[in-house]
Amino acid sequence: MSWLFGIAVFFFGLMASIALHEVGHLVPAKLFGVKVTQYMVGFGPTMWSRRRGETEYGVKWIPLGGYIRMIGMLPPRPADDPNKLRAVSTGPWRALIENARDVALEEVKPGDENRVFYRKPWWQKVIVMAGGPAMNFVLAFVLFAVVLMGFGVGVLTNRVDSVPKCVKTTAEYTKNPECTSADQASPAAAAGLRPGDVIVSVAGKSTPTWEEATRAIRGHGAGPVAIGITRGGQAVTLNATLIAQDRESLDVPGKIEKGVGYLGVSPTTVIERQGIGSVTTQMWNLTAATAGSLARFPEKMVGVWNAAFSGEERDKNGPIGIIGAGRIGGEIAASSAPLENKVATFINLLAGFNLAIGLFNLIPLLPLDGGHIAGGLWEGLKRAFARVTRRPTPGHVDIAKALPLTYAIAFVMVIMAGLLMYADLVNPVRLAG
Repeated sequence: MSWLFGIAVFFFGLMASIALHEVGHLVPAKLFGVKVTQYMVGFGPTMWSRRRGETEYGVKWIPLGGYIRMIGMLPPRPADDPNKLRAVSTGPWRALIENARDVALEEVKPGDENRVFYRKPWWQKVIVMAGGPAMNFVLAFVLFAVVLMGFGVGVLTNRVDSVPKCVKTTAEYTKNPECTSADQASPAAAAGLRPGDVIVSVAGKSTPTWEEATRAIRGHGAGPVAIGITRGGQAVTLNATLIAQDRESLDVPGKIEKGVGYLGVSPTTVIERQGIGSVTTQMWNLTAATAGSLARFPEKMVGVWNAAFSGEERDKNGPIGIIGAGRIGGEIAASSAPLENKVATFINLLAGFNLAIGLFNLIPLLPLDGGHIAGGLWEGLKRAFARVTRRPTPGHVDIAKALPLTYAIAFVMVIMAGLLMYADLVNPVRLAG
């Protein structure tokens, strides 16, 4: 029951994020006088709607996004009257473009000529189309702030939590977690470190934080080293003999560093509330990481394909669909973690999804928001160049010419969404194992 509840809560959180993304478009569009005929969450047949003024607000049955319908998204043919389109077309692509123009123009009623989107100044177009991603970024920042400043996060301290008696590889530990006489004693145990000790220096260098202690130990390499600790309020120096191990880099995830120093202690974790600076750092780091993932999106989709049809392990940092997101929500709700931890994890994941949605929509390809933003910026650049060179003001950027490519990209996006849904069903991403 808790699993289903978690799916429902996370699903509605995502739908609320999509709804607010569209509000980010709706508000500036109305402020700039663009006529908005529809505000919809979802696609397909309408589940519920209500008209207020000139805009119909509603929810549709397919929860894979949302949209607002603004009149006059496509400009008429430059050679024609602004309120008329020629019916003659040559070639299938030209016919497709002109048919799209016809459909767009049908929404323009008498008196709406100055309320069409394409006639607005380029900077207003950019603001309207950037409003959706901007809303996602604001939501992500607020949600991360709630987690970091309200709930707090686990911080590793230099107080020792546990000291293993021996050193085992993962395979050896899986086979037999108990230490035997054949196993090498851990340097920490051999040196006499105990749970509760606080590491204050390594090789005579002060280490007030766990990260500094870890870097000092790893950087020392194999060999004898003096470990300064406090035990029961008393300063004690222990002599340990570090061993060399291959460990994952502290700075580059996935990179293995060879022969770093190893002591063999686990730190104590405490929950600490963070300041606004930590929220900004979190946003910056995750934005950089997410942008890097988007740059490798085709490669990651190959991984999704292999996971779906070849049974390969699913990449936890790879793309997931709405079904996978819902399953993660169910997994969180069904876990044995304290309620406060569950809520914080829900909020943190929702913040991450908003960040990803915002960045994805900024990709400069139609039909994404980034494609329209690019068109608006290009129009502004052309007009600025014309002013500087004293040339006639150029017409509006005709995004209708990009419709064949737009439809192709939309088709690919539908295929990718279907692949993600299938992979989320047969080989989902799991938080635990």
